[in-house]
Amino acid sequence: MDKFECIRVFRQVVESNGFAAAGRKMGLSRSTVNKYVARLENELGTQLLARSTRRVSPTEAGQVFYDRCLGILNDLEEAISAVSEFQEKPRGRLRVNAPMSFGTLHLSKAVAAFMKLHEKVHIELDLSDRFIDPIEEGFDVTIRISEPQVSTSLIKREIARTRRVICASPNYLEKHGEPQHPRDLHEHRCLQYGYHTTGSHWQLTGPDGAHSIPITCAMRSNNGEVLRDAAVLDQGIAILPTFIAARDLESDRLREILHAYQPHDVTICAIYPRHRHLSTKVQMFVQFMIDRFSGNASRETNQ
Repeated sequence: MDKFECIRVFRQVVESNGFAAAGRKMGLSRSTVNKYVARLENELGTQLLARSTRRVSPTEAGQVFYDRCLGILNDLEEAISAVSEFQEKPRGRLRVNAPMSFGTLHLSKAVAAFMKLHEKVHIELDLSDRFIDPIEEGFDVTIRISEPQVSTSLIKREIARTRRVICASPNYLEKHGEPQHPRDLHEHRCLQYGYHTTGSHWQLTGPDGAHSIPITCAMRSNNGEVLRDAAVLDQGIAILPTFIAARDLESDRLREILHAYQPHDVTICAIYPRHRHLSTKVQMFVQFMIDRFSGNASRETNQ
């Protein structure tokens, strides 16, 4: 019984949360899957999986083993792919994490275009607005829209930069008045992005310098589309990236205000584990995104 095959089966059991589900995905019977895992546990002399009637989950030792084996198996699969395809055609699973709004509005089309070019790459796209640890959660590439702090175990590549605007609905501005200076925002209802590093202050720069404005937060959310919808429904002033707000600005459902005072642009970046740097599919995916969204193509994120 091949040891690497035992490890592959173990990984699938962990990711499928069960022996039967893993067997279905690998074309193996439940008993065969169980034998592979039992053989691995016997060789290591420790229990890797905690079994119950409802689910299977890794023990503490099993989680450590899974985390270490994940990179090894990915590297092995990539090495096999590189030899068999002479590193010309990427293949295999590519796990990608991205923010919800950018994922649905822009990334989904880009991923589909990449898949059309590389039919042997199987994408698993996870959309979530929470900050994740790419290594701990097993993602090959993570797309973030911010200035994330990147550890030495991760590599960050800029894909594009996108502008943000201060905006509100015409009805809100008619009822509450339009602020003429950043200090006027203190008297308004503001819609705040929940994970913003500056807390309940907005940082704006204009002809009279930089301003850090304390705001009255009427709503806080970690999703830009939620804030956009609240602004369209006259609930306050929001700072939104143009890839979310552009259509509403064009249709006058939202109106840009304080034109002379701008929030800083945000970076769309790709983050991936350092041990994935030589992965053909990771490199080709990241470069595809840079080519699609940077330079002239970055206009796609501003509309």
